[in-house]
Amino acid sequence: MSDGLMRLGARTFDFGREAAVMAIVNRTPDSFYDRGRTDALDAAVAAAERAIVDGADWVDIGGAKFAPGPPIPVAEEIDRVVPVVAALAGSGAVISVDTFHAEVARAAIAAGAHVVNDTTGLSDPDMIAVLVETGAAVVVTHSLAPPRTPYPSPRYDDVVGEVAAFLRERVARAEAAGVRSDRIIVDPGHDLNKHTLDSLELTRRLDEIVAIGYPTLVALSNKDFIGESLGRDRGERVEGSIAAAVYAVMRGARIVRVHNVRETVDAMRMVGAIEGWRQPAFLEHNR
Repeated sequence: MSDGLMRLGARTFDFGREAAVMAIVNRTPDSFYDRGRTDALDAAVAAAERAIVDGADWVDIGGAKFAPGPPIPVAEEIDRVVPVVAALAGSGAVISVDTFHAEVARAAIAAGAHVVNDTTGLSDPDMIAVLVETGAAVVVTHSLAPPRTPYPSPRYDDVVGEVAAFLRERVARAEAAGVRSDRIIVDPGHDLNKHTLDSLELTRRLDEIVAIGYPTLVALSNKDFIGESLGRDRGERVEGSIAAAVYAVMRGARIVRVHNVRETVDAMRMVGAIEGWRQPAFLEHNR
């Protein structure tokens, strides 16, 4: 988008000079990070409300993780995510639903979601129709495996070039069917069917993904490429996650999807102050 502006729900973002923090809330018993701590409805809603208080611009609600596993019935996924979406409607935060099922997306949008976060790059042939009918925004993510299936030992000749080509093709398909360009966000899909060295190269060359021309989301938080880079277990990756998020924003990312909201919000606000995107909270030193 030429002017960098995107309206999502009640929020208008100037992605020319700000980065949004997306909080992760998963209603899944097997989520890779929280291990089901927000599986119960009241726990999920409380986590989302706490994230908003901590400064999250956006809450991403998921009911089925990307990683391989048995299929989750669509009705069950709807039962997991829609009550959380409905509870957050009117909160002022952007609400997205992390799903690759068109039926789940439709139900979540009807309940108040503004964005569909599709980690499978529009694999459901009906997803684009839902986006056109509802006017919802979409995150188009690179991944290779069919939903919930393994993809052992992925290999790329040029991971950044191949990811960029995939995203361009999927975005072009969506636009040709009627999805507006100002409703599209792209995500290179760190660690999704990729090795650690692939994810590191995607981060290092993120400007090539940004050059596709749409706001770029990065989902780096506590991922295995951070753990393997640092030799840290899942619960010890906060500092590495924040370093990766800051690096990505300086390469042009404008949405960061995170578990550790307060720490990341402070990091993004500090980047904004250094870049001149925002004023300091107060000025006293040597005044």
